[in-house]
Amino acid sequence: MSDAEQVLEAMRTAGAPLNAGKVVELTGLERKAVDKAMAELKKSGQIESPVRCYWAPTA
Repeated sequence: MSDAEQVLEAMRTAGAPLNAGKVVELTGLERKAVDKAMAELKKSGQIESPVRCYWAPTA
């Protein structure tokens, strides 16, 4: 499973918008890897920011 897939799965499982720090905590990935994965997910439209600095999967 790629870092991006792990990040997306953690967000789906949480059921609420998460910030990068919480994603790091849930996945065990390094912050740099989470930031890169979130950038990929944002660019591809798979996550969105309903509240500043928090992210959730798109519907």
